[in-house]
Amino acid sequence: MRNRISPRSGTAFEIRKGQLLTVIDPEGEQVSDLVAFNAADRSERISSGRSIDYASRLFLTTDDILYSNRSNPMFTIVEDEVGRHDFTLTPCSSDTFRKIYGDTDPHHGCQGNLERALEPYGIGGDDIPVAFNVFMHVSVDGDTGEIAVLPPKSRPGEKTVFRAEMDLVVGMTACSAGQSNNFRFKPIEFAVSD
Repeated sequence: MRNRISPRSGTAFEIRKGQLLTVIDPEGEQVSDLVAFNAADRSERISSGRSIDYASRLFLTTDDILYSNRSNPMFTIVEDEVGRHDFTLTPCSSDTFRKIYGDTDPHHGCQGNLERALEPYGIGGDDIPVAFNVFMHVSVDGDTGEIAVLPPKSRPGEKTVFRAEMDLVVGMTACSAGQSNNFRFKPIEFAVSD
């Protein structure tokens, strides 16, 4: 069964080891911030640094593993129809909108959506790590290191599938940052299966 995350909102849920999490971009060009925590010990969380380090590349895809801050596998990417995601940028927040967009009355962003969704699991704002930004297209200049957030490459209905390597608490969003979705806020869908 597909679940829908409304534009500029988030959700959290539990998933068991071995289950599959399918993240779908139903309309195309939308990003989902994905974070994960060990269900038995929530101080163990997804780590962009360790995942990128062990893969020896910035852009992770099929067969790559998303590791925890304790170097344990949390997810394996088992199918990837898009092939471009980001694992370097933090969830957008009210500060993001103030600093990047100049908003005077900013939206709370993915950070706020994740905080609200994960609160029932005892996970606070300072516990939220850099997210695996599903479908997010960030270009990196190989010489200067300058980054640019570009419209996602995902087309309507494309998906990425993750296998849980431990029991997890997962937080997900339909991203709230205009640069991340070509300034057209859209939903994200997901499904959990055995």
